[in-house]
Amino acid sequence: LETGIAEFFYGIGLPILEGYGLTETSPVLCVMPLRDVRFGTVGPPLPNVEIRIADDGEILARGPNVMVGYYQRPEETARSISDGWFHTGDIGQFDERGFLRITDRKKEVLVTSGGKKIAPQPIEQRLRVHELIAEAVVVGDRRHFPAALLVPDFARLAARLGRDVEHVRAQVDTEAVRALFQPLVEQVNRELAQFERI
Repeated sequence: LETGIAEFFYGIGLPILEGYGLTETSPVLCVMPLRDVRFGTVGPPLPNVEIRIADDGEILARGPNVMVGYYQRPEETARSISDGWFHTGDIGQFDERGFLRITDRKKEVLVTSGGKKIAPQPIEQRLRVHELIAEAVVVGDRRHFPAALLVPDFARLAARLGRDVEHVRAQVDTEAVRALFQPLVEQVNRELAQFERI
């Protein structure tokens, strides 16, 4: 749930308490406490549930609610459970109070040619916040740096340029259009680590 949406509902007296879990974890690992809402997180781990973050950022879980294995699928069980820890396939981090923040799916993490790991989803979300950007996709696996493919909101872009939508669609790859989008990318870059910058 986007933070802004959660804040809106909380502000009108309808708190949405996010949680996190998988079918394999019966099914809850974390849940937001009503009296201590921290937007952008899924809450702290439940009692008797242990969660740790692996070196690659993957969320690992163990506890009495975690399955013992997949029925008659020993190879898949061996891939998912190691030393008693269930590998969720999700990437996350804890905040200073021990609330879990989900940042991406492991299979979607990009690894640059220099070995730096980049979670594209948070960067894509930051780019899509701007009204001129309808879609954003960050690419760059095994490359020196990430790049972003941006799809404009053509109606808003046409209004900004004072042109009709069809004209803007046909002329989208121009210096004038790039000049509108470059500052948006630079604004997002200021919030990122050097190796994450577009």
